[in-house]
Amino acid sequence: MNQAYLFPWQQRYLIWQIARRDVLARYRGSLLGLGWSLLNPLLMLAVYTFVFREVFKARWGSGDGGGIEFALQVYAGLIVFSFFSECLSRAPRLVLDQPQLVKKVVFPLEILPWTALLSALFHTAVNLCVLLAAAAAVRGELSLSIISLPLVFLPLLPLLLGLSWFLASLGVFVRDVGQVIGMALNLLMFLSPVFYPMSSLPERWQPWLALNPLTPVIEQTRRVVMESQWPDWTMLAIFAACSVSAAWLGGLWFATTRKGFADVL
Repeated sequence: MNQAYLFPWQQRYLIWQIARRDVLARYRGSLLGLGWSLLNPLLMLAVYTFVFREVFKARWGSGDGGGIEFALQVYAGLIVFSFFSECLSRAPRLVLDQPQLVKKVVFPLEILPWTALLSALFHTAVNLCVLLAAAAAVRGELSLSIISLPLVFLPLLPLLLGLSWFLASLGVFVRDVGQVIGMALNLLMFLSPVFYPMSSLPERWQPWLALNPLTPVIEQTRRVVMESQWPDWTMLAIFAACSVSAAWLGGLWFATTRKGFADVL
């Protein structure tokens, strides 16, 4: 696999332009435009706060956190899951929806997962800003540990790229992949510690939940933002090594199979 897959420096301008166009296209023609990217997470957080505070009277884990605390904890988990879900749900059709790039133009198809990743990362960054603002409003201040938040998300990026390369290629040859991924993501949301902390599970199930690639990112995001602690660097290092391996394998699969795209499309 060409190293340009993981470090596409020469294609950085093209990646940026396509990702920017993708983000703007979502809101083209709407009255608020990019304002929707901020309004949507604000409305979502407001709904979560109302439901978990006023309706369910929920508390997070065994702590004293009431409905607002519960809403923020769930929102933190959903930010990670939504980022993961947006990238993977689009991956099977990244190449399939661009046959002209395969047949008529010499185009670096391997950058398509990068553009989808950057587009999803923009919305994730907006959601994180809303989370931090809400946490600061509830608690009165934020800990210095929040500066490590980008490092918590960083190991997830190679994993998403690797899975996107694999699914983008597989989606060309097997058209049902998109439907399978949609069902798998719905299942994964409840098998990830989004609506509950991992500590709330019986000890015999916790090692299995730890195998979920979303678990370390969700748990460490909460640790940094909600618990005002520094992340578990050892866990992140192990996760990063596994993610880079997944990216290398996914890129290798894409590079090997891309020669057959034109025949299928």
